[in-house]
This record gives sequence, C-alpha cells and structure tokens, in this order.
Amino acid sequence: MGMIGQRIFPIYEAQNAGFEALVRQSMATQPMMKTMGATMEAVAPGAVTMRLPFDDRLTQQNGYLHAGVVTTMLDSACGYAAYTLVPAGANIVSVEFKVNLLSPAKGTAFVATGRVLKAGKTLTICEGELTAIGSLEEEKMVAVMTATMMVMRPKE
Repeated sequence: MGMIGQRIFPIYEAQNAGFEALVRQSMATQPMMKTMGATMEAVAPGAVTMRLPFDDRLTQQNGYLHAGVVTTMLDSACGYAAYTLVPAGANIVSVEFKVNLLSPAKGTAFVATGRVLKAGKTLTICEGELTAIGSLEEEKMVAVMTATMMVMRPKE
C-alpha cells in the first residue's frame, strides 16, 4: 500500500514498460486537452497529475471554472490513471462517473489527480480530485470524482 497525505491506496506495477510514454503521447494528441490548455505533470503506475491554468474562456457566468471543464479534467485524470495499468495495445474508455462539486472552482490554476483504487481485467475503479491553486499558492479541493473505466483489449 502507498500513501498520499493521509490516504492509503494500492501500489500497482505497470503491465507495459512504456506506459509513461504512451500516456504522455496520448495526452499530447488529445484535441480537448489542447483546447483547454491542460498538461500532464506526473505519471506513475496507477496515478497521474494534470494541470490546467486559469483561462476565462473556460468559466461560467460567475467567473468560476465551468463544471463541465472540472468534470473533463477529472475524467481525463482518472482515465489516464487507469491507462497506466493496461497491457500493451489496450486502451481505456469511461463507462460511468460521479462528481461532487465541493466549492467554486476559483484559482490561478487547477491540479487534477487521478488514482486507481482497483484495477480489474475489464473494469478499473478510480478516484479523482481537483484542487484550485490560489494566487499565494494555497490549495483548495474543489471537486472529487469516482469513475469506472473499461479496458479495451485488442481483438485477437
């Protein structure tokens, strides 16, 4: 078991030695992430961290990051966390998620962390957390996600 903050989570071993390069390559070719300005910060077996700078084009009527953007960041972080554990040639798709918006997404940047809770042969359960970074580098959790990802294996 590993630990982030006070949370204990499983430590995984990647099934594909090139998992980090594949995650980064996938992220670089994803039009939605490019459009939003999101970048991949850290990649480890079963976990990723992504960053999104504040952009007022991604806000809602009150100037907060739009809930759709919050959800997109969390979905991608969970999906890429799951993707770190798939065998060579396999892929990941989202099949279900739930988001809790805890407070307005207001900050100079946002960090999305995705972690695998349970990696299965077909379904992988993940959790995501979006944190807002303030002007003085203080952090505030603004949303959490529980997600189910499906492993898409190549047809033999």
